[in-house]
Amino acid sequence: MAEVTVRKLNKMFDVTHVVKDVDLEIHDKEFVVLVGPSGCGKTTTLRMIAGLEAVTSGEILIDDTIVNEVPPMDRDIAMVFQNYALYPHMSVAGNMAFGLKMRKFEKDDIDRRIKRAADILGIGELLGRKPRQLSGGQRQRVALGRAIVRDPKVFLFDEPLSNLDAKLRVQMRVELKKLHERLGTTAIYVTHDQVEAMTLGDRVVVMKDGWVQQIGEPLQLYNDPANLFVAGFIGSPAMNFAPVTVAERDGALWAENTGLKVLVPDHLKGRMRPQIGRKAVLGVRPENLHIAGDGDPAGNCFEADVEVIEQLGSEILLDMRVGDTTMVASVEPTLHVKLHQRLKLAVNPARVHFFDAESEAAI
Repeated sequence: MAEVTVRKLNKMFDVTHVVKDVDLEIHDKEFVVLVGPSGCGKTTTLRMIAGLEAVTSGEILIDDTIVNEVPPMDRDIAMVFQNYALYPHMSVAGNMAFGLKMRKFEKDDIDRRIKRAADILGIGELLGRKPRQLSGGQRQRVALGRAIVRDPKVFLFDEPLSNLDAKLRVQMRVELKKLHERLGTTAIYVTHDQVEAMTLGDRVVVMKDGWVQQIGEPLQLYNDPANLFVAGFIGSPAMNFAPVTVAERDGALWAENTGLKVLVPDHLKGRMRPQIGRKAVLGVRPENLHIAGDGDPAGNCFEADVEVIEQLGSEILLDMRVGDTTMVASVEPTLHVKLHQRLKLAVNPARVHFFDAESEAAI
């Protein structure tokens, strides 16, 4: 068993409050990702769990034992760093063995653990090389191997893929997912990349300015964001936002601004009725916008001017001006669109979101 519990965790650097009342329950064998922009407190939270940063207040428990004052080497965790942190003068095998030697493991046990980790990661032929002779991806595998040989209760990952090129990053994401499935160890992973968070995490913790904004499974965060920040941070391309005023006409509710008028769908009427006459924010993801056809009701359609065309092969992204707002639509790659063309867009009413203009909380 390896459960990690964080209770009301806070961290101050002088007068700067960087982690604020963080509560987490990480279950045995779960892969949890902390995600957020730079400076949101995610790495500091991870370093406190590792014991590399002192806790200002709150508690960290590993298997029901409070470890606030326990040294890092006695917490039975292994950490993989962004910059690999390999000893340049040691071979791959030497790097993987170093921590075990410091803990007085027997040589036969060390050799067995290194061979097992090398087989899992496919780096058996690299054991005699020095780090300078390795590519970035190979160095990252060695760093993973050094963690695996420890056979820890918990793996901690601090943006381990950020130094790799885009293609290798995708490949290593898949390998990390397979590795976690094979080892079945509790893992806490920090990244600023929401795609990494969505693809790797069993659950995702979204942070901003030291506060936890929302915790949930990836699709839960995507489909039901708790606030404007989560809605804009999770998803690529990002969700479109438009400031609107809510109005009622003939029993129907409308969200409207200059150039935009959208009928509030029936399933949101109850929540939106208190917003009549007030400002709100309409949110709609690019894939939930499409070129209007004969079957689209007038209340779901509005005019848009094409300003930028991004042809990505699998889709076309259209950056468009809608009144005073810019919106991005994801459309079929076979669609023929010209720059500055005026189109009629339709929104999927079942997939719109509304947020309070002041609190930014989901309505």
